[in-house]
Amino acid sequence: MLSFSGSLRVFVAVEPCDMRRSFNGLHDIVGTKLKEDPMSGAIFAFTNKRRTLLKILYWDGSGLWVLAKRLERGTFAWPKGAEARDGKLRLSSTAFALLLDGIDMRHGCKRPWYELP
Repeated sequence: MLSFSGSLRVFVAVEPCDMRRSFNGLHDIVGTKLKEDPMSGAIFAFTNKRRTLLKILYWDGSGLWVLAKRLERGTFAWPKGAEARDGKLRLSSTAFALLLDGIDMRHGCKRPWYELP
């Protein structure tokens, strides 16, 4: 599990992304489509169409990180774009941690994911 500081800015791209993209591709999406500075120290999260894969782009001050999580079962409860601006939605670090842990914030329940036997 990852933990995030309460002051960390988190943006999720509301539109699905081509998950073949990595450092340069995600960096370009943040700058052009999301209209944010990829080196601002914020977390930028992306998902695929099926919502089974998530990638995070993060600048730590000395380099870019790309983290990925693929679900064995189920999907991420990705936020809808109703309140989105420039293709992104800002989440609190707590809401983002809940999303990563499989909590559906709309219904307040855990989504069915793979569990170790």
